Amino acid sequence: MEMKEIFGILSCLFLILAGIVYGFKFVKHRKNYLLGFEWLIVAFSATNLLIFLFTGWKVNYSISFFLDAFSRGFGIPIVAVLGLMAVSHNFKPSVFKDLVIFGITFASTFVLVLADFVQGPLPYFYLIMWSCYTLYLVYFTWQLLRAEESFQALLTALGAAAGLAIAVVYDFFPIPGDDDKMLFMIFALTTWGYTLIQLYYAYGALARAKAAPAAR
Repeated sequence: MEMKEIFGILSCLFLILAGIVYGFKFVKHRKNYLLGFEWLIVAFSATNLLIFLFTGWKVNYSISFFLDAFSRGFGIPIVAVLGLMAVSHNFKPSVFKDLVIFGITFASTFVLVLADFVQGPLPYFYLIMWSCYTLYLVYFTWQLLRAEESFQALLTALGAAAGLAIAVVYDFFPIPGDDDKMLFMIFALTTWGYTLIQLYYAYGALARAKAAPAAR
């Protein structure tokens, strides 16, 4: 096994652990089901990717491919943003509304994956959606700065910039010589894992900052 393959497996394990640990933290400690279950979906996608890397089983690749499409198109740009709005805009939908949001976005993902007419513009759609998510993170970072959480703001901004770079490279600028996309996968999975962890702590920092005036 080559060194880059080892790092690829480690980055995949990192994303799985980040998704599971912080997904359950969002559910148990924050009662934020949008973020918690989206994080767990990312972990499940990465788990199937890891199984595919070891076994070559196509069914695991298909599951990972579908969930990757979900997260890139709707899971992160819509579901995660709505989840983060719990602390940026005090947006706290009911459990029923959470289920409706997941249902609509999953149904929309089937259209992305199966409909022929969207295949051509699909890379541009992914990039537009991720750019909108990044713009929201800019606002979220500004909220952290206003709350005097400059360290969390810096870490969130770094994750946002790295995530946008990954989104651009994903479909438009392949890494030269990276024919098996292993180098890209290492950078992408590591960046996404970092983001899942960082947003949990940024969320907590902003929640504490906004709760502090009310506690006085």
